[in-house]
Amino acid sequence: MTFKKQVTTEEALQKLKHFCGYQERSHYETQQKLYSLGLYKKDVDILLSQLIEENYLNEERYAIAFVSGRFKIKQWGRIKIKYEMQQHKVSSYNITKAMQSIDETDYLATLQALAEKKWNSLKSEQYLNRQAKTTSFLLQRGFEPKLIAAAIAKIRDNSKNK
Repeated sequence: MTFKKQVTTEEALQKLKHFCGYQERSHYETQQKLYSLGLYKKDVDILLSQLIEENYLNEERYAIAFVSGRFKIKQWGRIKIKYEMQQHKVSSYNITKAMQSIDETDYLATLQALAEKKWNSLKSEQYLNRQAKTTSFLLQRGFEPKLIAAAIAKIRDNSKNK
């Protein structure tokens, strides 16, 4: 039976500075990392507050970076982004504030582009199947049902005008 060597609080602090230094982290994620190093709650709380004081951890900055990355790179919708941030235990205030960083014009353009790409990839499908599969795809991406319906209606109108 092997025992895992418990790290000292100073070693843990150095590891966490590196952990938070190369990528924005949520408080929850950092807390879990500290527990995985074998530290006790009292030490974890002290180290978390120290990381916050030294600006290694900043939930607002994390939330904005998270929203930006998930929208611009992964092209997720607001619903999925919000759900994921709730899983990271980000405060609702920071979620709301970060969501405001999404430009509405970019959001609608991304939704329309994804809808058109999916729609065009289903050319061999019947109309209703095409509509259902496109809607399902966009719902999985986390876009709002009303916006999805509008995007599909726009595609339908464009195809009628051709």
